[in-house]
Amino acid sequence: MGSGISLLFLALGTIGGVGFLALAARKQVANLKGDPERSNLIKDHGGEPRQNMPGTEH
Repeated sequence: MGSGISLLFLALGTIGGVGFLALAARKQVANLKGDPERSNLIKDHGGEPRQNMPGTEH
């Protein structure tokens, strides 16, 4: 095997591994939706905006 073929396999394996990890992370986040123990950032995301701090009105 030439070095070009080896590099091709290494590149494809790296891309496949990163894709697999991204899908696993995405599945983990999807499984956490609706879980009462998840963080407030996820739980409260998309709610009403908070009030401005005093003195920041423009």
